[in-house]
Amino acid sequence: MAPGVLYFAIFHYGALGANVIAFKRYVPFIGIVDSQWAGLAHFARMFSDVAFWRAALNTLEISALQLIFYFPIPLALALLLHSISSVPVRRFVQSVVYLPHFISWVIVVALFQQILGNAGVLNGILADNGLSIVHIIGNPDAFKPLMIAQVIWKDAGWGTIIFLAALHQVDEQQYEAAAIDGAGWWRRLWHVTLPAIRPVLALLLILRLGEILSVGFEQFILQRDNVGPAAGEVIDTFVYYTGVLGGDWGYGAAAGLVKGAIGAVLIYLANKVAHRLGEQGVYR
Repeated sequence: MAPGVLYFAIFHYGALGANVIAFKRYVPFIGIVDSQWAGLAHFARMFSDVAFWRAALNTLEISALQLIFYFPIPLALALLLHSISSVPVRRFVQSVVYLPHFISWVIVVALFQQILGNAGVLNGILADNGLSIVHIIGNPDAFKPLMIAQVIWKDAGWGTIIFLAALHQVDEQQYEAAAIDGAGWWRRLWHVTLPAIRPVLALLLILRLGEILSVGFEQFILQRDNVGPAAGEVIDTFVYYTGVLGGDWGYGAAAGLVKGAIGAVLIYLANKVAHRLGEQGVYR
């Protein structure tokens, strides 16, 4: 466990102390200690910054779309995989759906551009058949659905691992008893499967709410310039362009700190709701 513990201790918990630059006019060449204090000036500026609110709104819209369209997909895929009776076939299908997770976002974005770009495979087929081409890559109106489609293709298979582990813990005798009582597939799913894995669903939903403002830095930094900041800017890219590239380190850190604080509050509230509903949640 030592490597994992050291990783989180150094790069997650240890790095929390550097959040103090959100309250300073931080200059890397001077250092954190000698940089002048700015108090809450960065936060006051941030809440009146149109660019920040635009990035926050884009982040919330994409997070909501991911929660609605992506979150149920791994569960549905896990249910389909669990229903395959042949073990070799099930293992083969699992291996296939896991593979996209290990492909870098650079390759994934390039694949989608080759297929859906203006000179891609899809438009080539449409042009060969005398049909009008569709403008997807670089279209601000299609940007958010495209991001969701990429996430589903890349990570839906990987997301089935926890659900499959939970499904294997369901007592098979409950399915047999329900079938004897005349319950069909839908009733067995609704009254046996979902109640059995409800604690796992609650846990994953709470954790997802905690990351609701983190929608994937690599995916968006690679495609932001295709549609411009108005459609493609999210909080993570806002922090990067403002703090790292723009040199306004304190302002970028303030935006990142607000994102983390909102995530912590959402986890706390969702955990309280889970306790009220009789679930264990993330912590007691």
